Amino acid sequence: MEANKVLAGKGDQGMQNPGGQIEKPVGSHFMESMLPKVVKRRVHALKRLQVQCANIEAKFYEEVHELERKYAALYQPLFDKRRDFVTGTVEPTDEECVWHSDREEEEELAEEVKEKAAIEDAKKEEATPREDPKGIPEFWLTIFKSVDMLSDMLQEHDEPILKHLKDIQVKFSEPGQPMSFTLEFHFESNGYFNNAVLTKVYRMKSEPDDAEPFSFEGPEIIDCEGCQIDWHKGKDVTVKTIKKKQKHKGRGTVRTVTKQVPNDSFFNFFNPVKASPDGEMDEDSEFTLATDFEIGHFFRERIVPRAVLYFTGEALEDDESFEEEELEEGDEEEQDDDDDDDEGDFDTKKEQPQPAECKQQ
Repeated sequence: MEANKVLAGKGDQGMQNPGGQIEKPVGSHFMESMLPKVVKRRVHALKRLQVQCANIEAKFYEEVHELERKYAALYQPLFDKRRDFVTGTVEPTDEECVWHSDREEEEELAEEVKEKAAIEDAKKEEATPREDPKGIPEFWLTIFKSVDMLSDMLQEHDEPILKHLKDIQVKFSEPGQPMSFTLEFHFESNGYFNNAVLTKVYRMKSEPDDAEPFSFEGPEIIDCEGCQIDWHKGKDVTVKTIKKKQKHKGRGTVRTVTKQVPNDSFFNFFNPVKASPDGEMDEDSEFTLATDFEIGHFFRERIVPRAVLYFTGEALEDDESFEEEELEEGDEEEQDDDDDDDEGDFDTKKEQPQPAECKQQ
């Protein structure tokens, strides 16, 4: 199950190694076996010290989790106000709407275009008067459609449902409880299901493994649990009805039968693959579960705290810049490797081309 674990420390550093393991250099055991007995004895003493360090580090991350829980309570009033502005429950004051954009020069250049557009809009409104939109329409749906990791799960039939999504919240486990966090998806009343809140719990481990204590790098997600969605009749988008014709072997008569089969949908997110207690899972299930853990971590660390920046696209620009930096560094390393190869024997022969559980209202 190691491949299914995702480090969940504070910030993106917790996602650097989805396997949660430190790769061991080839031949490390061989090197140790070659040491003189008296030196090997001292190395064993150092390893015992290293295990003690790992245990102290585990305590550190427990305290970090408590700090996260403490500050989550300070963030929550701001997130509640965000929800109220998004849903239109509360209208922000003029003072709350003051914002000095870093792109003021671009805005000034576009001012003339905006004025012309405003005149055109005014003419249209005179012809067909309409009410101002309430809150920020399709706030969360826009985020889902903008972020690749989420849009990959999104289907067309999910979109009308996600228009009713009011808020996403992160709840941390209480003191003394096993370390975990819960994603809560709050929905307004809708014609699809009865649940007011859909939940996804991610359980974490934050102590060194007895068998491999040196692999510890902080908290890691080890399991998750969704909830039961109380769908209205005929509205469950996670299944689809298909018709099949069956022919009777003896009489040769044909009949049509209908049955329900699984359907691609974002809402399968709330019915995840379960981690096997013995750690034995097929490759597809391991990949699905590891992806789920990564998505849960992304909601917690990026989407929920920085929602408005994903709505405007500013956070996406930051993410893309970071990815480009990493790519450039990788290209440089590859180029260096190529240069090293060129220093060897040069072959003048041309290479031949190779074949290519939920809360209720």
